[in-house]
Amino acid sequence: MENENKYMMNVKKKDILKYVHILLIIIGTLFMILPNFFESLWFDESYSVAISRHSINEIWSIGSNDVHPIFYYIIIHFIGIITNNSILSFRLFSCIALVIIAILGYTHIRKDFGEKVGLVFSFLILFMPVNLAYAGEIRMYTVAMLFVTVMAIYAYRIYKSGISTKNWIIFSIFSLLSAYTHYYALAVAFIINIALFVYFLVNCIKQKNYEVKYSKYPANLKRSIVSAIFQIIFYLPWLGTLFSLAIGSSENGFWIGAPNFIQIFEFQFTGNLDMCYIERPFSYIFAGIMLIYLIILLIKYWKDAKPAKVALSIYIITIILIGILSILTTPILYARYFLIITSLLLFAYAYLIAKDLDSKICYCICLIIIVSACITNIALIKINYDNSNKLPINYVQANIEDDDIILIDNRGSGFVISQYFPNNKLYFWDIENWNVDEAYKAFGNTIHNLDSLQNYKGRIWIISDNSNTLNRVIENLGINNIQVLDNQFFDTKYKLYRYDISLIKKNS
Repeated sequence: MENENKYMMNVKKKDILKYVHILLIIIGTLFMILPNFFESLWFDESYSVAISRHSINEIWSIGSNDVHPIFYYIIIHFIGIITNNSILSFRLFSCIALVIIAILGYTHIRKDFGEKVGLVFSFLILFMPVNLAYAGEIRMYTVAMLFVTVMAIYAYRIYKSGISTKNWIIFSIFSLLSAYTHYYALAVAFIINIALFVYFLVNCIKQKNYEVKYSKYPANLKRSIVSAIFQIIFYLPWLGTLFSLAIGSSENGFWIGAPNFIQIFEFQFTGNLDMCYIERPFSYIFAGIMLIYLIILLIKYWKDAKPAKVALSIYIITIILIGILSILTTPILYARYFLIITSLLLFAYAYLIAKDLDSKICYCICLIIIVSACITNIALIKINYDNSNKLPINYVQANIEDDDIILIDNRGSGFVISQYFPNNKLYFWDIENWNVDEAYKAFGNTIHNLDSLQNYKGRIWIISDNSNTLNRVIENLGINNIQVLDNQFFDTKYKLYRYDISLIKKNS
């Protein structure tokens, strides 16, 4: 009778945890999406929007000259078709990718590692400041993280289970999708594929000395080879682009300098980078606490932390591999890209924290995370919904005419404005010679001088973040030919962008 009562109590406790888990996902989803109902852009996001408006063939052609693979652009291309190129839909799609990862905590992590691990994993995905800071970014980061997470989950299931063709198919597909979404995700896919192959190969060799033979090792070894062949074949069309990036034959990655390891460390926990969502030194304190807590948990549960150690190993090996490639080929070690592998780190935390849930320090850490999440979200809401963000767009929208052309320089402001007026002809004046003509076909025409405008008559919008561009245009086209109709300055909260917008009329 006593055993039966204990059993019933455990069942009830599991049911309670399930309901708590579902409630957590609902609350966390609302919390995460709250700051992201806005349509402002910054430069990187404007590129995503611009390239997504092209055909699939053009996305492939243009994207081959970009610093990232093209699958994300293809996804939002179809989202754009469904939503009439709604910027808000692109932003919310990035949020949804993170929400799906949190749901995987319930549907997959919970089943594979227990109720507590799944619950903590979902909590960390939804409330970790770095995820909140980039939840609505119109870039491939959260989508790549989703693909990496699914790939890692099914790699673990392949490792733990017997022979499952379904697991291999899902793993192979998401490994390939990861490779086509971001090069950090490609690195993770490469490492996990190699790890599975080596594991089954070693066990096949060991079996020669065993009396009892396990069919799963040779069967899975064959499947790992078939999976690798499948992935390589379907990645072949992109290998030329990858090699081009690796040998630096294009100028991809030219803007990435020497790695700032303090910045990388801080970003992985707080999301601070171009914008500071948690004020320093508090962001450093938070990041430091999280790192120290991870070390304490590893020491405390070292003997019973294999899944966490494997996840951390893949995370660390990926960083080392990216570091080596950055030294040998093109610099690609950059803080923002670490978001792609964040779910591996957070799983390691979840697995270890689940073992430490009864400790007071664990409650304190969870409280610190919640407080940091609230600070981050408040900062995001203030920035994203500030009225200043709408002013430059509203100004141009109220005054632009169908036949007006837009002229922008190398500043991000012009690229952003151009995406709200795709029907007006755009000229990107590459004053700084970025050597990005092919990649920037996403936006429109790239010009290196104003010769093509010498015979133009009509109105021109000149958009930059300073008045130098206007002065250069007047110098090049002739002061007697130009009538300045208006000039406005706007300072916005979103990414602290400044807009210098001039409307001129060229008479001859």
